[in-house]
Amino acid sequence: MKKFITLFVIIISTSIYSQEKYLGDGPFDQLIIRGVTLINGDGSPPRGPVDIVVENNIIKNIKSVGYPGVEIKDSRRPVLKKEGYELDANGMYLLPGFIDMHGHIGGTGQGADYDYVFRLWMAHGITTVREPGGRGIDWALNLKKLSAENKIVAPRIFAYTSFGQTGKNFNPLNGAPISNPEMARSWVRANAKKGADGIKFFGAEPEIMSAALDENKKLGLGSAAHHAQLSVARWNVLNSARAGLTSMEHWYGLPEALFNDRVVQDYPFDYNYQNEQHRFEEAGKLWKQAAEPYSDHWNNVMNELISLNFTIVPTFNIYEANRDLHRARRAEWHEDYTLPSLWKFYEPSRISHGSYWHYWGTEQEVEWRDNYRLWMKFINEFKNRGGRVSTGSDSGFIYQLYGFAYVRELELLREAGFHPLEVIKSATLNGAEALGMDDKIGSVQIGKLADFVITEENPLENFKSLYGTGAIKLNENNEVTRVGGVKYTVKDGIIFDAKRLLAEVKEMVNEKKSEENWKLKQPGIK
Repeated sequence: MKKFITLFVIIISTSIYSQEKYLGDGPFDQLIIRGVTLINGDGSPPRGPVDIVVENNIIKNIKSVGYPGVEIKDSRRPVLKKEGYELDANGMYLLPGFIDMHGHIGGTGQGADYDYVFRLWMAHGITTVREPGGRGIDWALNLKKLSAENKIVAPRIFAYTSFGQTGKNFNPLNGAPISNPEMARSWVRANAKKGADGIKFFGAEPEIMSAALDENKKLGLGSAAHHAQLSVARWNVLNSARAGLTSMEHWYGLPEALFNDRVVQDYPFDYNYQNEQHRFEEAGKLWKQAAEPYSDHWNNVMNELISLNFTIVPTFNIYEANRDLHRARRAEWHEDYTLPSLWKFYEPSRISHGSYWHYWGTEQEVEWRDNYRLWMKFINEFKNRGGRVSTGSDSGFIYQLYGFAYVRELELLREAGFHPLEVIKSATLNGAEALGMDDKIGSVQIGKLADFVITEENPLENFKSLYGTGAIKLNENNEVTRVGGVKYTVKDGIIFDAKRLLAEVKEMVNEKKSEENWKLKQPGIK
């Protein structure tokens, strides 16, 4: 362990970040992580100290080596082989690698490249990401390959293609838009042949959605949907789940499935979908138009979704600015870790997606707080009845920064009523199940892959300790300190120093600030 830390200090002192890329330490023929308290991800309570033995990226042993507060005897510990590597994590906490079920890998509008995004994700313990459509399937599949080969610092990637999307090397319909069921089936088959892991839907005509979901299900691929308002009046979440959709993003289409006394939401007569303040302001009133919690219709919709083994990815964090704009805009990490281009993208604009602050005020925030109350009630009860809820961030929009937003999602699941262990299960095993990967990731079990999050603070006591900026704590001398932040992220048996990754991101941001002579200012302030 001393050798590992000394190397880290030397690298810091010589500012090597700008000269070469950090790719972590390992993989190792044998890796033993010593003395951790294990939070397993399957809902079981913490236990420790344990030693965890990994060989060639496979967990081979989880050995209880003593009792809290009692000195560990070497005779109880697994033996380190001559070619092995030992990580002293005594007194720390180990969890399965986090899974982000809604992770966009940057964007051209945001000016955020994959290297910036991946380092922020990995610095927050995110070792697997489902990418729900982005810059194109070729781009995503190339990054997936590089990640699998551990040639870049990156989470494991599941690449989903936006339904109907084409690209330079992917144009199965020769540029024609999908306009009938057979075209939908043809595109789905081509997407599977291309190597995509699934499809991200936004909506389409009912017969097209039915055909596409049926074909996708036959091929055994995953599916997700953001049920956009342009199609949801004729095709809501319940229609999708019955047709074979495996998961939904956000909550659009769910209140519509719960309508009792209407078919479409109560749009004002001057509403325009392309005016995003209209779109998001009115979306904040949708849950009030749905059936009452625990009413027959509310119960029936929930129970049917559960019976269909449906997964909900709520992404609470991405809309939090709607209920408290100042809080999201003033988050302390923006100063050091948000790129100038990304900050400009967040600012009020009639063009940038999610920058709909034309005149956002008290009335809109009050409506959204009520919206959250009803939304969270449904999600918590869905979980209580056995429904699968997994964790996604959708960061890169609406003042939500990669990595940091994922931790905020954990806090919001806690606010919704989840026990901290249920939150961790949503962030790990539930996501693995939804991806069909629970035999390999999602919990710390013998035979699974070595994806871990290692922290010095107990995240069950305070999820804020997972933020890269840490948590504020008053010490015994009445001094304000910062504690926490992920210590190590382990992906495919490779150890990444999370704080070093953050330092690299900070340098990226500082370089851009220097190039542009830019200083972060709040919108409208000259």
